[in-house]
Amino acid sequence: MSRLKRSSERDSRAGFRTEGRDCTTSVPQGLLKAARKSGQLNLSGRNLSEVPQCVWRINVDVPEEANQNLSFGATERWWEQTDLTKLIISNNKLQSLTDDLRLLPALTILDIHDNQLTSLPSALQELENLQKLNVSHNKLKMLPEEITNLRNLKGLYLQHNELSCIPEGFEQLFNLEDLDLSNNRLTTIPAGFSSLSSLVRLNLASNELKSLPAEICRMKRLKHLDCNSNLLDTIPSELAGMESLELLYLRRNKLRSLPIFSSCKLLKELHLGENQIETLEAEHLKHLNSILVLDLRDNKLKSIPDEITLLQSLERLDLSNNDISSLPYLLGNLHLKFLALEGNPLRTIRREIISKGTQEVLKYLRSKIRDDEPTQSESVTETAMTLPSESRVNVHAITTLKTLEYSDKQTTLIPDEVFDAVKDNIVTSVNFSKNQLCEIPKRVVELKEMLSDVNLSFNKLSCISLELCMLQKLTFLDLRNNFLSSLPEEMESLKRLQMINLSFNRFKILPEVLYRISKLETILISNNQVGSLDPQKMKMMENLTTLDLQNNDLLQIPPELGNCVSLRTLLLDGNPFRVPRAAILMKGTAAILEYLRDRIPT
Repeated sequence: MSRLKRSSERDSRAGFRTEGRDCTTSVPQGLLKAARKSGQLNLSGRNLSEVPQCVWRINVDVPEEANQNLSFGATERWWEQTDLTKLIISNNKLQSLTDDLRLLPALTILDIHDNQLTSLPSALQELENLQKLNVSHNKLKMLPEEITNLRNLKGLYLQHNELSCIPEGFEQLFNLEDLDLSNNRLTTIPAGFSSLSSLVRLNLASNELKSLPAEICRMKRLKHLDCNSNLLDTIPSELAGMESLELLYLRRNKLRSLPIFSSCKLLKELHLGENQIETLEAEHLKHLNSILVLDLRDNKLKSIPDEITLLQSLERLDLSNNDISSLPYLLGNLHLKFLALEGNPLRTIRREIISKGTQEVLKYLRSKIRDDEPTQSESVTETAMTLPSESRVNVHAITTLKTLEYSDKQTTLIPDEVFDAVKDNIVTSVNFSKNQLCEIPKRVVELKEMLSDVNLSFNKLSCISLELCMLQKLTFLDLRNNFLSSLPEEMESLKRLQMINLSFNRFKILPEVLYRISKLETILISNNQVGSLDPQKMKMMENLTTLDLQNNDLLQIPPELGNCVSLRTLLLDGNPFRVPRAAILMKGTAAILEYLRDRIPT
């Protein structure tokens, strides 16, 4: 009778109450009966606007069946049944929790994610046995100081709230191993965080952090640090001394330089995409002995040092959308499984080689290891010619690389002399990027029988002219960083188009014409305002393998997208949808598609 005695001490009326009528419809009696035996109660997705009293009092009140039948068997002796240790009330409409929460002191897991909570009760501090607390996807503006009394807490999930600060004493949660504060409004991280010595995973993504405390290096067990999508312009050098760190995410910040990762011997993944990094030196690389993934896409890198060949464990290298004109041939000696080079003004490697995939690129680089690169660059300088308009046209690029190059001139018009320089030569690529073009040069149509690659990125295009739609041999088209909000239906005639980059424009939907270009393999449309896509039409795109929808306005991902089994890379980070959760996204494309397929209505 020890359990009955404890219950009586909590509430003098215990044993005389019956479960209230509020439970008869919202919580079936059978569910409560099972919970008394298992110690677990799942009330997820029941449209609850408040937690019924019978739930709070499940360990206090005599069960209704006990009042009805006093001669139940040994297996149903309610006074011997277990206290509730796991309570899930997620995906409801709760706006608050009462202090009755203290009536469940045995709880080790409390999951109340995806509700409308604006605060947490101070009685939370009495759940001394709590090990996991999930309050993500609510509307919390602040945390009660009492949360710091949960000394046994190992997992705390606060992502997708409205928190702007962290209460004093947070470092007292010394058993905390997993802390997720992503998608809030935090501007600073207190130095006292360094006392969270048991922390293994810390997620600070999508906040408003301008700096990290140097003391963060004291987290001796930290393996996973996510600072994506903040306002960081520097990283404390002390972070480079974190010996246990394995995964470091710093994408979508304002970094211009990197620390030297002198002690991060275990670092396996380093994500630095979408920053403003201009240089990558040998010192940045030579200590990364265990690195498997290096993401440097969408930066301002002009070159890659030869020392990249020191990264013998490297499997994935993303250099897309930088200013790299040449690659070290020694890169071919790495055993890469994935190498992304799209969106660079490469002169030493032809576009058709890049289009054949990673292994062909590596094979090509290996074949060139003995070539004299300085002689190549000198010849480019010597063969450049000055035309009457004082525009420099790279004739060597035309004759040798089959490329018409007139980029980074900040011009509003491409001079006729540029097109005249082609003469009788064959040109397969055009690069007019980083100018001030408001329209596509009409003379580009003169090259329609030859062009397979056109780069018009970083201009001021607000519409696509029909001249572009006449380039029927076009396979690669780069239109990122313009002012485009739509594409003409006439683009359907680009039957050979395999890759299109529309990132950093003003699209609100995935352009309808893209669904009808059957050869498309890659669509990059990140950093727009895309709010919807048609999964049924996308399923018909049998060649589509890469779809980048990061940083758009997708409120929901249609489950039918899971049927697009040809997709090998599906990127969805940075959208305001709630499902799939970040944990699913982190598992990669196959896991995302499987998750979506499982939720297709039958």
